Amino acid sequence: MKKIVLFIALLAASLAIHAQNSIEGKFLTKYNAVPGNYNFWVYTPGDYEPGGHPLPLVIFLHGRSLCGRDLNKVKRYGVLNAIERGKIVPAFVLAPQNPGGAWNPEKLNGLLEWMKAQYPIDTTRVYVLGMSLGGYGTMDFAGTYPDKVAAAMALCGGTTLKDLDGLGHLPLWIMHGTADRAVPLSCSTKVADALKKSNNDRLLRCWWVKGGSHGILARLFYLQKTYDWLFSHSLADSPREVDKSFDITMDDIRTTYEELKWSNDLFEDD
Repeated sequence: MKKIVLFIALLAASLAIHAQNSIEGKFLTKYNAVPGNYNFWVYTPGDYEPGGHPLPLVIFLHGRSLCGRDLNKVKRYGVLNAIERGKIVPAFVLAPQNPGGAWNPEKLNGLLEWMKAQYPIDTTRVYVLGMSLGGYGTMDFAGTYPDKVAAAMALCGGTTLKDLDGLGHLPLWIMHGTADRAVPLSCSTKVADALKKSNNDRLLRCWWVKGGSHGILARLFYLQKTYDWLFSHSLADSPREVDKSFDITMDDIRTTYEELKWSNDLFEDD
């Protein structure tokens, strides 16, 4: 009888651990995995199994305040931090750390190719989003490799690209606060205006957040609608369309803030 009770207890404990792992997934650090490239985090979701079915990939690009060589800084805010706080993201997450300077699209592509070689990535469902310096990186990467990115979301950023044609070839949602003192609103509106002027804005969405500061948009990493919008797109869509079925509003931002009770300091970046 005691053996039966012990077996049941061990089985229950094993199932509990398995259930916990299936929810939490794993965070892995990668140093010098790609020579001459960024160090990075890889998040594997709880339902990932080696050799299993392909899963989407989310690429998160941080802002300047998280630059350096301490990978733990990359968890200060953003997609990884949202997952640690309970957000379920049913995808692989690639979160590189920029040691300083502008994000390099070619290096990011090298990391994407590494991920595709190491994990079962659904290559039709690769998404990129970033804030501030990461917003610049998002548009620079997506505009350079529009045929590899299913959708992109750029928060309070801009672009260093001289040729913006690629940015008109994928679903792109640009958001920027009108009261941003770190990165002027004009950095985003220039991109939108150029795409509109060239009649290349069919897949573009813009939201200029009235009165929004620089840090306020970081709350979108914790909002379910952000991931719902990204995941609604695929490279397999023919023709490619941009999802305009719902909006993200100030009420969404306020609700996220109230539910999680974070201080504004968590989200300040430049």
